[in-house]
Amino acid sequence: GGGPAVGRACGGSRPPEWAVLVAGALMGAGDVIAQQLVERRGLHGHQGTRTLKMLAIGFCFVGPVVGSWYRILDRLIPGNTKVVAVKKMVLDQGGFAPCFLGCFLAITGAMNGLSVQDNWSKIQQDYPDALMTNYCIWPPVQIANFYFVPLQHRLAVVQCVAIVWNCYLSWKANQI
Repeated sequence: GGGPAVGRACGGSRPPEWAVLVAGALMGAGDVIAQQLVERRGLHGHQGTRTLKMLAIGFCFVGPVVGSWYRILDRLIPGNTKVVAVKKMVLDQGGFAPCFLGCFLAITGAMNGLSVQDNWSKIQQDYPDALMTNYCIWPPVQIANFYFVPLQHRLAVVQCVAIVWNCYLSWKANQI
């Protein structure tokens, strides 16, 4: 499904609106899972403002940036052969992922009210582990995504797979 509106949205310079909404919703869901299953906060200990911040990061940063990156990547390396999928994964994981992860941690720290110095310290503490965890999860997912999934569905597919990753990122970014 999706119909003509999705097709028109995919033809523009930004990701389809539904994909950005999915990214935001799944960032929020990842935070809920982190708080309830990983941190075991319970309903009374759940930090609703934290979930809202993660939703906002998903809607305003993750969805638009990752969706736009996929369009750029498709223009840089057109096609969908196995070799093309590997090239896209290498560029994605070697160039985009390290920058994106650093920006995500910086934005989360800023939204949590950390000073610039405290935010920088937290990034230095969390970034290496987060990047290594990224490399354990994402390369095979991205090869499959770039090889099998049409461009207009890549952000949504990745965000569905990313529910576990979002849970990890929320937990990692919100440890104080």
